[in-house]
Amino acid sequence: MTFFARAFGVALLLAAPIAMAQQPAPLQLEGSVSPQPWQRYGDWNKARWDSYNTLANRALTPLKGNEIEIKEVKGDPAAGQKLAFDRNRGGGCLACHIMGPKTLELPGNVGPDLSEIGNAGRTDQWFFNYVFDPRVYNPQSVMPPWGKHGFYNEAEIRDIVSFLKTLKTPAKFAEALDDPAKRAKPVENRDATDPFVNPAMDRVDPGAALFKTPGPNGQACIACHADPKTAFKQWAAEMPKWEPRLKKVLGAEEFIARHAKATTGADVLMETQGNIDLSIYLHNLASGSTIKVDLSAPDAQAAYERGVALSQAKIGQFNLACTDCHQQAANKWIRGQWLGDPKGQYDHFPVWRTSRNENWDIRKRFQWCNVQVRANELPPDAVEYGELELYLRKANEGLTLSSPNIRH
Repeated sequence: MTFFARAFGVALLLAAPIAMAQQPAPLQLEGSVSPQPWQRYGDWNKARWDSYNTLANRALTPLKGNEIEIKEVKGDPAAGQKLAFDRNRGGGCLACHIMGPKTLELPGNVGPDLSEIGNAGRTDQWFFNYVFDPRVYNPQSVMPPWGKHGFYNEAEIRDIVSFLKTLKTPAKFAEALDDPAKRAKPVENRDATDPFVNPAMDRVDPGAALFKTPGPNGQACIACHADPKTAFKQWAAEMPKWEPRLKKVLGAEEFIARHAKATTGADVLMETQGNIDLSIYLHNLASGSTIKVDLSAPDAQAAYERGVALSQAKIGQFNLACTDCHQQAANKWIRGQWLGDPKGQYDHFPVWRTSRNENWDIRKRFQWCNVQVRANELPPDAVEYGELELYLRKANEGLTLSSPNIRH
């Protein structure tokens, strides 16, 4: 077969996802397409939490114990207040609770206002156990097992309980911003299409240039997709999809990596600059399209259901699930951070994160959330992340893709 014939055949296959849906696109089917061996990003928390659940291994976290019997708790209320207000100890109690007149600025309201908990008639045993491990009373609690998971020792919990018992007076706020009930919900109204506002837009042109750049075998994407604006008008809005050859859910960034290797010979590994540039470019071509999810295949439906289960899985030292923050605690404040519903969490990716000054795809956001709840993250091409992405995409179905966008 001549080189022209081979190239023409590849071109037909490359065009298949758009023009001939019955023909599968060429993919690298073997091995990982994330940097190997996987290492956490250089400026992220380097701690490891090998004793606690990850999305890939959900049988590690210690089970709740029995209720601890204790007649009376004696401790130092002043030391307890210091512990409760200390943001360096797992974020502190103020991340989720208002705690009386001495409450510091920007408390959260994920948990109930504890300003008058000392009047509630709770026993010392109840106080101690709820702080030590609230799962004794509420298996689905979003409150971490502070004692059971080693954030505080028993003496420190006694001090915290002693402080809680002193709380008998409503909180007073220096300004309305400090009252989470009156704090204005954040509204994203920046012009995401303006590169002076949204630096992610600066990566559209580099992505377009990569699309035209030949790989090691001399082929380039543009050779087979001569009109990318038409060919990819909806593509990114309809990813991820179940890929039967890989027996996994394939997101846009993993598709880019596997498709590029199979067609141009280029290594465009996930989470590398080239991969995110191409993702931004292709998502931008589909910006304005309606997000759709294809669950028509039984395997796709099963993967989606596993994604739902993953969203509910308690992981990490904090023992938190996606749904703890984005369903049970949705539309509330954790300190000064607003927790939104699942719908609206994915229509803007890839995204420029102003808090990190970086462009992120959705898999990097998953990794960040894992590390923030003190769970070991997975490589970006992990099966679990694909299924979680499918669940989240389904939750955002019907929204308009607006990418690349900008968020804090």
